[in-house]
Amino acid sequence: MVDFENKPNYDINDLIKLMELLRSPGGCPWDAEQTHDSIKRNLLEEAYEAAEAIDEDDTEHMVEELGDVLLQVIFHANIAEETDRFNLNDIADMTCKKLLRRHPHVFGDVIANDGSESLSSWEKAKREEKSQKTSSDAMRSVTRSLPALWLAEKTQKIAAKAGFDWPDYKGALESLHSELAELDEAIAIGEGIDNELGDILFSVVNVARYFEADPENALRAATGKFVSRFTRIEEAAKATGLQLEDMKLDDMEALYQMVKLEE
Repeated sequence: MVDFENKPNYDINDLIKLMELLRSPGGCPWDAEQTHDSIKRNLLEEAYEAAEAIDEDDTEHMVEELGDVLLQVIFHANIAEETDRFNLNDIADMTCKKLLRRHPHVFGDVIANDGSESLSSWEKAKREEKSQKTSSDAMRSVTRSLPALWLAEKTQKIAAKAGFDWPDYKGALESLHSELAELDEAIAIGEGIDNELGDILFSVVNVARYFEADPENALRAATGKFVSRFTRIEEAAKATGLQLEDMKLDDMEALYQMVKLEE
């Protein structure tokens, strides 16, 4: 057995061997009983944590969280290999072949002079590979497990490439105002509210797309800003000996506006 505990540094092969050891008889009971389905959520959570580390631009945190994502891939590969379904080399083989197919501007005779042309070449190769003959085919192939805002954005981009798009942001903004009016109507009659709220969110994503704003990041930033402001109004209330629960809404709103002015 490899003396893992006394190695000064480890590499990818050590990680693979460690995972095999943890899954083997005499290893870790928890690791040994896991399945693809039982650790599916772990992969998603680790991916989001890696994204947070990237947002923070924290090198050490990025190394840690990307390592956790890599561990999940190796974990799934190990589970599959135990039943001869596939292994890590199969994953690498398929990925390399995909990269070769989707970069005809590098490994073929297609010419791409900039990043935009490279992306178009990739998307064209992807659609041919997946036998997507229409834009509707491409839309239906978008992963439904994506966060809803990203799903909407990717769907809208496919429609835009087909020419189904406003000439500029003004059309998208007018559509948003129209959807807001339809929500007012739905509220007035007491039905269809969920449907209209969905249309509003879809329209908001469309407006964001014209300014190349990531709707997911925009909403996340707005939520963080609200939490920061709410914390400050709660602290301001506490400084006067009050709890927010004991204050009138008008008084809380006044504190909130004060906090906004101080920013």
